[in-house]
Parts: sequence; C-alpha cells; structure tokens
Amino acid sequence: MTKRLTERSLKATVLALALGMSSQAAANMYRYTDENGQVVISNTIPQEATKRGYDILGNNGRVIETIPPAPTEEEIAAREAEKQRQKALAEQREQDRLLLKRFSHPDQAVKAMHRKIRELEGLIQLKRGNISVISSQLDAEQSRAADLERAGRDIPEATLEKIRRLEAQIRDIEREIAVQTQEIEALRDAFEADIERLEEITEQARTLPLDPEEATE
Repeated sequence: MTKRLTERSLKATVLALALGMSSQAAANMYRYTDENGQVVISNTIPQEATKRGYDILGNNGRVIETIPPAPTEEEIAAREAEKQRQKALAEQREQDRLLLKRFSHPDQAVKAMHRKIRELEGLIQLKRGNISVISSQLDAEQSRAADLERAGRDIPEATLEKIRRLEAQIRDIEREIAVQTQEIEALRDAFEADIERLEEITEQARTLPLDPEEATE
C-alpha cells in the first residue's frame, strides 16, 4: 500500500513539474518595437520585428533573454573587412617570421641578392659566348654558300640545313637569355621588397648598395 502511494506521489510530482514548466514556457512573452516605433508586448512576434531585436519576458514580466538586432549590410561588410584585415595581419606576421629566419639584418639580404644576380649574369655571359661561337660557324657557312652562288654552283642541301640549324640555335639561346634577364628583374624586385621590410621590422638600415656593380667598386 505504501509502495503504491509512493509511486502515485512520484508520478503526480513529475506531472506537476511538467505542467508547471509547460505553463511557464507558454507564459513567455515577447517585447519588440513595431514598424511605427511602438513597443509591443505579445505572445507572438512577426518575422520582420525579429530583425530589429526583441526581449523574451518571463511570466513575471522580467526579461529572461535579449535577442540583439540583426546586423545591417554595413555592419556585415565592416565585420568582413575586419576579418580580412586580421587575416592579412596574421599572414604578414608569418611572412616576417620566415624572413627573419633567413636574414637577421638587411645587409644579409643585399649580399644574397648580389650573389643570385651574379650567378644568373654569369649564365647569361656563358650563353652569349655560345652565341659568339655559333655565329662564327654561321658566318663561315654563309660565306661558303655565297662563294658557291657567285661561282654559279648550287648550294648543297646539307649546307642550307646547317645554316638553318645554326640560326635556330642562336634564336633558342637568345630566348633563354631573355627569360633569365626577366628572372633577374623579378629576383631584384622580390629582394628589394624583402630588404625594405627587413629595415622596417629590424629598425636597421642597410649599409650596402643595391646595385651589385656599385658593391664591387
């Protein structure tokens, strides 16, 4: 008998709590401002009013939660701009860290730039030497062909093919030189940007000239 009463009491308690919670939830009201600027308290809220923000009131009339207004397009744009700014700052910090890992002083970067430029210029000089050698061979073949023409003889196809091959080799090497010249300019631009950034973050000015020729004088 006691056990049965206890079970009934427990069920009644659970039911009462559920009903109390349900009635409390049902008693919640919304306080918002309508399109005319008037404060409205209601148990429902229009979708449009939610964008302006509103309060959720308990059954005692007190605010239990405040929902802020939806952000405007300008606020959304400002947040996105700030997000991108923070991202750019983080990327710049990482680039600075890597730069300082390579060079601790602007002069170190200047010396590295001079070394790289001289290496590429050395390759270009070798290629110009190759062009000089091939040009001499081409001049000899063209002179031989001209002698044959003046003598009224046919120029052998092998001679014509060799002239075409030598001309093609010169064009190929000249293209390689043009590419490497562009590489030197791109390398110079990149290094000069790094040197300028190093001067900013280390607060130390370079003492070496940027032009490798001036550095050897």
